[in-house]
Amino acid sequence: LNRREKMADKDSVEKYLENNPQFAKEYFDKKLRAEALTAAFSANVDIKDTASFKDVNAVQEAAIIFELVKELQKPGNMEQSLHKVLQRVALIIQADRLSYYACRGRNGTLELATSLFDVTPTSKYEVNLVDPQTEIVFPLEIGVVGFTATSKKPHNVPDVSKFSDFVDKQTGYKTKCMMTFPLMAEKECLGVIMALNKIGAEHFTPEDEALFHKYMNFAQVVALQHYTAYMWNVESRRSQVLLWSASKVFEELTDIERQFHKALYTVRTYLQCERYSVGLLDMTKEKEFYDEWPVKLGDVEPYKGPKTPDGREINFYKIIDYLLEGKEEIKVIPGPPADHWALASGLPTYVAENGFICNMMNVAADDYFTFQKEAVDETGFVIKNVLSLPIVNKKEEIVGIATFFNRKDGKPFDEHDEQITEALTQFLGWSVLNCDTYDKLNRMEWRKDIAQEMLMYQTRCTTDELQSILNTKEKFDAEPEDCDQKEMYKLLVSSNIPPADNVNGESLYLFSFSDFPVTEFDLIKAGIRMFFELGVVEKFKVPAETLTRWMYTVRKGYRAITYHNWRHGFNVGHTMFCLLQTGKLRKYYTDLDAFAMVAAAFCHDIDHRGTNNLYQTKSASPLARLHGSSIMERHHLEYSKTLMGEESLNIFCNLQKRQFENVQHLFDVCIIATDLALYFKKRTMFQNIVNATEPMTDEKEATAYVSNNPIRKEIVMAMMMTGCDLSAITKPWEVQSKVALMVAAEFWEQGDLERTVLDQQPIPMMDRNCAEQLPKMQCGFIDFVCSFVYKEFARFHKEIQPMFDGLNNNRAHWNELAEVYNAKMKAIEDEKKRLEEEEAKKGKNIFVRSLICWLDRRVHFSFFFFVYLAGGGGGGGSEGGKSKTCTIC
Repeated sequence: LNRREKMADKDSVEKYLENNPQFAKEYFDKKLRAEALTAAFSANVDIKDTASFKDVNAVQEAAIIFELVKELQKPGNMEQSLHKVLQRVALIIQADRLSYYACRGRNGTLELATSLFDVTPTSKYEVNLVDPQTEIVFPLEIGVVGFTATSKKPHNVPDVSKFSDFVDKQTGYKTKCMMTFPLMAEKECLGVIMALNKIGAEHFTPEDEALFHKYMNFAQVVALQHYTAYMWNVESRRSQVLLWSASKVFEELTDIERQFHKALYTVRTYLQCERYSVGLLDMTKEKEFYDEWPVKLGDVEPYKGPKTPDGREINFYKIIDYLLEGKEEIKVIPGPPADHWALASGLPTYVAENGFICNMMNVAADDYFTFQKEAVDETGFVIKNVLSLPIVNKKEEIVGIATFFNRKDGKPFDEHDEQITEALTQFLGWSVLNCDTYDKLNRMEWRKDIAQEMLMYQTRCTTDELQSILNTKEKFDAEPEDCDQKEMYKLLVSSNIPPADNVNGESLYLFSFSDFPVTEFDLIKAGIRMFFELGVVEKFKVPAETLTRWMYTVRKGYRAITYHNWRHGFNVGHTMFCLLQTGKLRKYYTDLDAFAMVAAAFCHDIDHRGTNNLYQTKSASPLARLHGSSIMERHHLEYSKTLMGEESLNIFCNLQKRQFENVQHLFDVCIIATDLALYFKKRTMFQNIVNATEPMTDEKEATAYVSNNPIRKEIVMAMMMTGCDLSAITKPWEVQSKVALMVAAEFWEQGDLERTVLDQQPIPMMDRNCAEQLPKMQCGFIDFVCSFVYKEFARFHKEIQPMFDGLNNNRAHWNELAEVYNAKMKAIEDEKKRLEEEEAKKGKNIFVRSLICWLDRRVHFSFFFFVYLAGGGGGGGSEGGKSKTCTIC
């Protein structure tokens, strides 16, 4: 009775629970589930009878799921977590075994490789984990697994006999049916899980397939979690490799070997390999002719070995080995032997020959290359996996081979390792350009030094030239450096250089000084005299031989051109001397200032080529490319500073450092100021200074106004240089007219170059076909440029009035010539018009047309003849007894 009552109660309870599912759920959630799950989770799930799994209750399935969730949270590697999942899945779907194939890229091709093989519910992880050296690897085009990776969809294949049995042949296992599932990261296949042979049935049922797909979500999460962490590691390593390599390659520019070493050593921890080796290739493309003689004579066999894609013989002139396992060690082997452990296999030579990236796994089984199967050295290191890449420069030449050995985790190098190392080698290859550029710059610098030394040898004052002025051998029977300086000063001043008031009958203190009666050699002596007159030679302890050598070298630095030659350089230096001494402008400047200003004036046009800045720009000359503005002036400045850099020519050698820096600055101001393009910018500032000092009655006040302000001093100095450069326009008419023809002749020579070389029509000032306009152009030049300079200087200092008077006198002469020329032109034009009218009345007449042409030519002839006579004929002396002006006329 009691039993029947209990049965009735049980039936009624079950019936009630079935009729009230909500109550049953709440009851079990509250009372039963916590206790059941606690008991279930207290021990590992152990189901011995796999055939009865369908009868496992929800509590036991929850325990399995919970265990898998806990597995996801463990920090272990992906293979361990996947192993647990595969064990449980094998149990649930009653598969004979499961395997996991990793999908990876290598050598630019995707492949599948066994990672976990033959996993059963009871198999151990260590047994199922595949050693990288025994992997089964095959491309995606083979088998159901390959098709799954390609299609990226799961498959249930009841009969696999129609598909490839590649793996079965390797293992001896007989596969009848299978299910596959791809593990994806967005559109990328990470691997494929394969379940083989349903236990107790011919194939997997749709219910098995549903369960398989359900539990593959855990495998998907495990794979994706590992993939995300791995890709973070890859990108971190890549960025560090690029960052550090970029930092190091720009640290070292002098030597390619040091550059490579710094970069490769710094990034060693991010490459994650046990060793790597860098072989540097000989970049010689052509042998020296004497090396080819034995080959051409047949004494030596011609080279028949491998060559790089650009035709160079493959010769590793140096190997750098980075041994990172255990204690780090770096070995540099110059001229490595052929049996060196990194070269013996032939892989680096193969990569150098073909330029391919070679990623090899399990090299011991390779038949093409001869890798050592045993330890390569005393450390016991054995080569397992190799990644070799070419280092290619910007010219696509292979400059070296980088070979990496044995990834630290034991796995083969994958496509991400290839990308990281390729980025590194590409960066190293491109950075070769830095070393090449630096080397080219060095070579250019060396060539420049050699050329400069050759130039200085030709232009520097020789011993004989020095003796022609100092004459120490005759006077003291000694070389200049062995003589007492005071004695040499006395010798120079008393007998070797002319007095300032009688340089071939001319006084150096006059603005009207003419260089025409003086030889170029005597002008050198006159230049030396000016420095003695300034009182700077003894004060600044300028060696007499240095001053003489400098002055003679400056003279030789001027080219033998029509106008901008040594005579012009001397005249500018002389006018600066006159402005300081005769024009009383020296009171604004120190003795050192005056010394630098006169020296800069002598050098202001040194090495002039007879063409202006515009021509340099139009012709794209090296000077124009070197200097952006004030092209010729900057070249003259550089040349002048080059002379300062020569110990035997440095007249400022005994100055203190700060004094010497000040001198160099004054050279900058003086020589750059001779660019007429800058004249128009500074003349308003100069006029303001003149306007400010003109009302001042106290001379000391006016002097302090300029001398106490460095900027005003430099403005006045710059305008003085302009006045010196144009001073020929203020000379007496018989001198100025000849100089004007020299200037015009040099302009016409430039115009001829523009017409013939540049194929451009020159402006009228440069066009010899417009020569008859010279008087008119001279008047315009005086009015537009020159008049302001000398008018303001005459206001500034009345002592400079003679220059302004000379300018006005010359303008009157040029204006007279222009009027006479205009009158003659009008008469000729009238005669030409009358003849044309007569020709029109009488018809064509050959004689009349010839007369008209003759009249046109007479215009040019009459102009030159008139200017020649107006200038006083061809007088003036030079070394040949005939001046350049006479030759031009």
